[in-house]
Amino acid sequence: MIRASLEKDPKDVASMFDDVAKRYDVTNDVLSLGQDRLWRKAVVEAVGARVGERVLDIAAGTATSSEPFVQAGVDVVPADFSLGMLREGRRRNPALALTAADAMRLPFADDTFDAVTMSFGLRNVADRHVALEEFLRVTRPGGRLVICEFSDPVVPGFGQIYKNYLMAALPRIARRISSNPDSYVYLAESIQAWPAQRELATDIAVAGWRDVAWSNLSAGIVALHRATKPAA
Repeated sequence: MIRASLEKDPKDVASMFDDVAKRYDVTNDVLSLGQDRLWRKAVVEAVGARVGERVLDIAAGTATSSEPFVQAGVDVVPADFSLGMLREGRRRNPALALTAADAMRLPFADDTFDAVTMSFGLRNVADRHVALEEFLRVTRPGGRLVICEFSDPVVPGFGQIYKNYLMAALPRIARRISSNPDSYVYLAESIQAWPAQRELATDIAVAGWRDVAWSNLSAGIVALHRATKPAA
């Protein structure tokens, strides 16, 4: 769930994730007040993958987000750019084909996957437009895209409460439980800099995706964007 400032050097970002890998999932569970479990469930439901389909789970971290697909009998490829995350993921799930991958230069052929999903990772990419085009390239015609990302609260009055949590409470909590608490400063910064629901939907459409739609989770703290690759 941590995703660093869009202005941070990619090598520094990778190093940051390497540092937090061991306690990454526990920290996210605490900081999200357990909501991350509901968000993962919503992603799996939105992807709607069936047995025999192949899913790319990019920015999978330790592959926690990939486990539900495995349990459903889906062929999932967990991928991430942090080698520390991948090492921790392989320690926990040695049977999974965890793959080192840059979202802007995916090491996969055209039309490889039935669905591509990315949770809390697009903010970390230096150029989200390039990444969205790469996701389109590796998706088969008629395939799906599901992006789960922080967004703008939609409940009146809740936005300021959420902002206060991000800027004040979240860093203090992270200092108690994270192996690299300073990294969570970037979480708050990147969330505030990230585009709102409609703007991200426009970016997805400009990249070539069709039938773009989104739904708000947890009062809009998180938005689930869905789209389809045009049929050949």
